[in-house]
Amino acid sequence: MSSENAQDLLKLATEVATEAARLIVERRRGTITVADTKSTATDIVTAVDRESEDLIRARVLAARPDDSFLGEEGDDVLGTSGVRWVVDPIDGTVNYLYDIPTYAVSIAVEVDGQTVAGVVVDAPKGEVFTATLGGGAYSDGRPIHVSDCTDLAKALVGTGFGYDPTRREVQAEVIQQLIAKVRDIRRIGVGAIDLCYVACGRLDAVYERGLNPWDYGAGALIAAEAGATVGGIDGAPVSPEMSIAATPAVFKPLHDALAAANPLRS
Repeated sequence: MSSENAQDLLKLATEVATEAARLIVERRRGTITVADTKSTATDIVTAVDRESEDLIRARVLAARPDDSFLGEEGDDVLGTSGVRWVVDPIDGTVNYLYDIPTYAVSIAVEVDGQTVAGVVVDAPKGEVFTATLGGGAYSDGRPIHVSDCTDLAKALVGTGFGYDPTRREVQAEVIQQLIAKVRDIRRIGVGAIDLCYVACGRLDAVYERGLNPWDYGAGALIAAEAGATVGGIDGAPVSPEMSIAATPAVFKPLHDALAAANPLRS
């Protein structure tokens, strides 16, 4: 795929994500209620999650009817073009429910299984993070880059927790082993935003087990294009098993600290 085609995909993704972000912010001015739950009673879905995903799917497939579509809330579409849209209609739904003003729309675009374009819109702030494969990363059209942090002990590290109580216990144990080795820990509650914050230097690193492709698809590309090292444990790629993004000098010591803490045992 040419850079021009990747830019075309990014343009459509950005237009659609921005429209969805406006929708969810407008809906938040009303009353938000839980429409359903997923993996646990605290893993929630609102009616606005579904409305946002419906809007994104309709806009994308109207413009590109042969593409595939993978959304967090289901109704996936299998296309024939080799292009797949991976969508989180509201990343940070619990923040959204509680009116904590950090939540996002995330859209990644894959071609033959490789992510070539990604956009994350921080909906309340209106901040738009974008990247194309090989084309760099941007915030509101301005180039961004990871911080110059080279020392894990001085790294501000983001993370998140799963919905299953057993997994959360293990994640808390990992933090207990990590907390004295870093500057501090942040828990923002939005995986896509965590990755974008690494990209623009607001965090030096982030790690989390349990992120899904719609959580990390766009953000991982944005972080990598901003100069982050992105991967899993022991050379594995980013996956639901583990996602790590960090400045190049911090990645290995953070990876080694996490591997020693054995975060994959739940």
